[in-house]
This record gives sequence, structure tokens and C-alpha cells, in this order.
Amino acid sequence: MRINSPQMNIIYRACNKASKSLIRDFGEIEKLQVSTKGPGDFVSTADKKSEKIIIEELLKAHPDYGILSEEAGQINKENQNNKWIIDPIDGTTNFLNGIPQFAISIAYEEKGEVVSGIIFDPIKNEMFFAEKGSGAYLNNSRIRVSNKKKLKESILVTGGPRFSSKKRAEIFEEYTKISNIVDAPIRKFGSAALDIANVACGRFDGYWQWELNYWDIAAGLIILKEAGGFVDLPGNEEKTSFKKNIIATNSKIHEELKASLIKKNIE
Repeated sequence: MRINSPQMNIIYRACNKASKSLIRDFGEIEKLQVSTKGPGDFVSTADKKSEKIIIEELLKAHPDYGILSEEAGQINKENQNNKWIIDPIDGTTNFLNGIPQFAISIAYEEKGEVVSGIIFDPIKNEMFFAEKGSGAYLNNSRIRVSNKKKLKESILVTGGPRFSSKKRAEIFEEYTKISNIVDAPIRKFGSAALDIANVACGRFDGYWQWELNYWDIAAGLIILKEAGGFVDLPGNEEKTSFKKNIIATNSKIHEELKASLIKKNIE
């Protein structure tokens, strides 16, 4: 890795160890035991196993650090100054259906600010990582956002609403509105973490989605910023909120995309 800080090394070890388990389970996807957690949202034994490996590795390094994770919730809640934010499988539905588009996402937050993070796609062996002030990388290569300046010419990616969302109609209306602005069809891949990472490395020019969980996007925030991108979290002024809305772009199309979204969705 190009970034050799203590925190980044800890994240890397946890990510690498969990990925080996995920690759084995993905190869035997039909044998996984699956339990439902809610409409459109499933939890597998692989998800829980990956999380357990990551948490054990992080606590071994810093037993007193806080942890926010998708399945385990909050650990060492009293420590808000040093916190790991974990999504053991971002793109669980893809994983459970044998679609090779998912990632492990781990971020380190210091005094309320994400300062380092890794998003690792174990199937493609693509590791996106960044640390505040040190740039963003894909494996061993420095990455930068794209140079597109017009929304019409941009490649955008988004995610659909959950079944339980009260904004389903508005979100679909918004999707149609943006589709009528851009030349290329809007992409949808089912992993928020990888969508943000792919904006960071210039494959996409912009991404937006509403009602995400903080662990879906935490690592992506620092990776995109360090790659020269811009992130808005509209309607998320309260730092303790785990639910997040996000507009993430190459910065050059940011204001045009934001202005084109339905106003009531981002307030």
C-alpha cells in the first residue's frame, strides 16, 4: 500500500482477512443460510462472519475504540473520538444472488470526521483507499475524478428506494427527470460503496441516493474527497444521524446535478 499509517495498516489487515472468507462463501453461494432482516434487505451467514472477523481484528489493535457496524450496531459507544465504521458486505443482495458486485467498507473516524478508509472489491481484487491529506488510490495507482463539466454528457449512477421508503414516488420521479437530461442511461449496480469509489476513480461522473446508512458511505467520503471530488449530505446536519442522503460528484458537475434534483427530496 502507498499509505503506511498505523490506522490504515489495521484497516488493511482486517479487510484482507475478511475478504478471504467472503471469496470462499461467494464460491458456494447456494449453500449459504439466509435469514430475512426486512423487505429487500437480507443478511447472510457470510455477512455476519465477515463482520466478526473485522471486529475481532480492529478490537485486537484498539480495544477501547468505538465501532459502528451494520449487524453488531455500536460497540464502545462511549468513545466517540475514535471510531471504526464497518459494512462487512456492501451489496448484500448482489452477493446472495451470485452477482460479483459487492465490497467490504471500513472507515476510521476521528472526532466526528472520517480521516481514512478502504473499500475492497474482493472479486475484482480492487482496493480503493485514502487518508486525509495523502491522496486516494486504487491498488498502487493514484486516482482522480473525471474532468466532465456538463451534466448532459456525464455518466451517472444511483440506487433505487427501499420498499419501506416514504419517498418512493418522488425518487422514481426524480430518476425520470435526470434521465431526460443526460445522454447516457443512468447506471445502477447495487453497491453504494463501489458507486462512490467508481466516481473517485473517474469511471462515473456523479452519484446520488437517498436514505442510505452511514456505514454504506463512510469510507467513500474520504476516498472521493482525496480524489478531488465533492460530497453533499443534504438534510444530514445532525452528526448523530445514521441515515444519510448523498450527492457525490467529480465537483465540476456538482451544482448542476444538485439543482436538477427534486428540491423536496434533498431538504
